[in-house]
Amino acid sequence: MKLDKNTVAKRYGKALYELAAEKGQIEDVYKELLALRDIFEAVPDLGNILSDRRLNLQEKRSIMNNLVENFDGIVHDTLEIIFQYGRMYDLLLIIDEYEKRYDEHKEILLGTVTSAIPLKKEQKAKLTANIAQKFGYKTANLQENVDPSIVGGIIVETKDRVIDGSIKTQIENLRKELSK
Repeated sequence: MKLDKNTVAKRYGKALYELAAEKGQIEDVYKELLALRDIFEAVPDLGNILSDRRLNLQEKRSIMNNLVENFDGIVHDTLEIIFQYGRMYDLLLIIDEYEKRYDEHKEILLGTVTSAIPLKKEQKAKLTANIAQKFGYKTANLQENVDPSIVGGIIVETKDRVIDGSIKTQIENLRKELSK
């Protein structure tokens, strides 16, 4: 039975995080994974090239040698294992999974905030602090989206929850109430 990408990413990401924790290298591994993510984002097809049949094994090995020479220890060994199992196309998902665990460890809440117009620095800082406190985290990292269709207010999405304070939703709710 072949495992789907998400299952593979969760297993590898969890194993990598647990190994880094055991060795006391959570921060170092995280920094190396961010550098690795930058490489894979700069060359978007790299994971597929190292996993599919476009190149023969010697050509792939040559690329891998250039890639792994930039990394030590846990990350180097993990890259080799992922390469041997032909899963390099899952690497960004694996890094994402590690990052989720890292953020939980550091008590960083990830999410998005959508507003009709860009938030001012002070507004975003206050909102970030309030959301972190509401969910019991030290800090929050909210990616900002602008969507003029919400008219006003904000929508915060995080931890499988949505806090919808948009005027658009309030108007829709009012319409439903009035049409009863």
